[in-house]
Amino acid sequence: MNRTLIIGAVAALVGAAAVYFMDTGGGETTSGTGVVPAEGAAMVEVALPQTLSQTAQIGQKAFDAACAECHGTNAAGRMGNGPPLIHKVYEPSHHSDMAFHLAVQNGVRAHHWKFGNMPPQEGLTRGDVDAIVAYVREVQQANGIN
Repeated sequence: MNRTLIIGAVAALVGAAAVYFMDTGGGETTSGTGVVPAEGAAMVEVALPQTLSQTAQIGQKAFDAACAECHGTNAAGRMGNGPPLIHKVYEPSHHSDMAFHLAVQNGVRAHHWKFGNMPPQEGLTRGDVDAIVAYVREVQQANGIN
């Protein structure tokens, strides 16, 4: 009986730690030194691909105009504003391209990060979002996120 309680307590602690790291972004920093970035600073370092496809180039412009205010330059996130999209949480097997379309169309209830809910984004066409997704995916690939 005592052993069961101990195993249960350990499992609960491991689960709580997992939830904490998912909610806080896994303790990601821009330098890997454990220093939390300043408010508005990039949350992760992002390597850009040497070239972007024509669609991704269009997507980069649309991203800069519609998404970068919260998700940061090159989708690196902005401390206190919005999460980095160049992060394993947004890899295609976890967040499909359609998830990006639905997020723009309907907004998103906060579930991975503590930035609050994302409202729907007005004025973006399906083509705009397709191009933004192409840009994000190409930058993700350049950062080992497949």
